[in-house]
Amino acid sequence: MKYDFTTVYKRYGCGSGKWDEMQRENPNVGEDVIPFSVADMEFVEAPEIVEGLKAFLDTTVLGYANATDSYKEAVCAWMKKRHNWDAKPEWILPSHGVVDAFFSAIKCYTNEGDGVMLLTPVYYPMYIGIKVNNRVLVDCPLVERGDTYEIDFEDFEKKAKDPNTKLFILCSPHNPCGRVWTKEELERIGRICNENHVLVVDDEIHHDLIMPGHTHYVYASLSPEMEQNCLVLTAPSKTFNLAGLQTSNIFVPNEALRREMEAFLKRGSANPKCNILGYKACEIAYSSCGEWLDECIQVIDENRRVITEFMAENFPQIRVCQLQATYLLWMDWNGLGLDYKELERINRQEAGLFFDEGYIFGAQGEGFERWNLACPTSYVVAALKRMKEAYGKYVK
Repeated sequence: MKYDFTTVYKRYGCGSGKWDEMQRENPNVGEDVIPFSVADMEFVEAPEIVEGLKAFLDTTVLGYANATDSYKEAVCAWMKKRHNWDAKPEWILPSHGVVDAFFSAIKCYTNEGDGVMLLTPVYYPMYIGIKVNNRVLVDCPLVERGDTYEIDFEDFEKKAKDPNTKLFILCSPHNPCGRVWTKEELERIGRICNENHVLVVDDEIHHDLIMPGHTHYVYASLSPEMEQNCLVLTAPSKTFNLAGLQTSNIFVPNEALRREMEAFLKRGSANPKCNILGYKACEIAYSSCGEWLDECIQVIDENRRVITEFMAENFPQIRVCQLQATYLLWMDWNGLGLDYKELERINRQEAGLFFDEGYIFGAQGEGFERWNLACPTSYVVAALKRMKEAYGKYVK
């Protein structure tokens, strides 16, 4: 490969959330262990981003900054090249992050007591955004079909028709189950939401991380009607490991909805702008790092293969879900016959395996683990060896 996907920078004591959590949970964890939990990468940054930021710092005053025309043009060019969506620069409202963006959408477009729909199990901050803002969760459980999940459209439509349901947060691709929604599924969602006046907030933070053989569609790209009834949330943070630079984009094609969001953001913050280095890193990534991403996806897919084959041979009781997108592998460990809290204990205390526990994504996730694959394959192999040794006395 052209790029380095084997080096790991140890992140003990530097403020990394997942590394700090690992050490709190098991202070005796070995120096050769990395966490597979929180969704950032254990890869070194793309060199184009590092060198580009160095050059930028040599000639830049780090004062107050707005999103430049070149920034917005790079974002839109990426959307066209990678996703075949003709997004317009004027649709972009910068945000500190996608979580901030959907929290803002909940507060901007709904009132206390209004219903917000989710397809569950789902990324846990979505539950939090609903709860802390005194909205009502409208839970639409996904249906397990073998090693993947499907939408129960009868249930979805019934709940969308409730006059109290005002907003639907779509996770596309879906986190944690790794689904890429098909064009037909998205169009059906669009028809139901448009007919029932339910606004769609489309979280596409993982949309660049599509595994071989699958095709992602931007929700807004599928019809003018869908485009005018949605917000599309994107960021370079998952794709290029830039979460610390706190820069994302809210695309709002509908002018009235965009003006409403602009006014809301200004009421909530005197200066709703992003990090100057975040703007530049995003622009560099989208302009120069497509080849790095292509190689990164190869490594993620190889890690998926290694784990899937290991489980089939050694722990066939564990069901590995299809990884159609994201670098987050969703796995059902219930077949081992162990309580989900006991699984967590064995993994963290005995095997040195630090995942995001499935139960944080909702009750359907009990007994599941979410394994972050964005790391060198050698660390995956080492983790599987520890797992085999630790579970020998629990599973026959």
